[in-house]
Amino acid sequence: MNHRKLKNSELIRLDEKEFLEAKKTSLIIILDNIRSLNNIGSVFRTADAFLIEKIYLCGITATPPHKDINKTALGATDTVCWEYAEDTLPLVERLKKENVQILAIEQAEHSLMLEAFQPKKGQKYALVFGNEVKGVSQKVVDASNAVIEIPQFGTKHSLNIAVSAGVVVWDLFCKMK
Repeated sequence: MNHRKLKNSELIRLDEKEFLEAKKTSLIIILDNIRSLNNIGSVFRTADAFLIEKIYLCGITATPPHKDINKTALGATDTVCWEYAEDTLPLVERLKKENVQILAIEQAEHSLMLEAFQPKKGQKYALVFGNEVKGVSQKVVDASNAVIEIPQFGTKHSLNIAVSAGVVVWDLFCKMK
C-alpha cells in the first residue's frame, strides 16, 4: 500500500468562524507561571487541534500578541479563547465553585496515573500545567480535586510542558469522545 502525503488543500480544516462556532471539548487548560513563550504557543496549537474550551494564562505566563508565542501558535491565538489571571489559586477556587474539576498535572504522592484516570461523562475539567522548573505550585496542587501523573520509564523524570499538554489533552480527548 502506498501512502501519499496529503496536501494542505486536501486537509479538512475549520475556518476561523467555523472553529469559533464549533462545539468545544469540556476541557480548560491553566498555565501556571510558564516561562517559555514557545511552550505557550505550542499549547495554543494543541488547544486548537482538540477544540479546547479555554486557556487561562496565569502569573508570569506571557500573553498574546507576542512574536515568540505566535511563532509556535501559528494563528491559534486567534481561535482559542484565552484569558489572563494574575494568580492561579483564586482562579482555581472560582472554577471549582462553577463545578469544574481541577486536575493538576504533576508528580505527587497519591497521584493517579494518566492511563487510570477516567473522566466522568458531562463533567468539565481544568488541567493545570506548571512552571518548567518548579511545576504546579503546591498551593494549587493542594486545591486541586486530583493530581494526574504521566508515567515515565526512562532516566529523566519530566517532560517539556508543551509535550505534557499534548499527551494529557490527547488522552482525555479520546476518553471523552
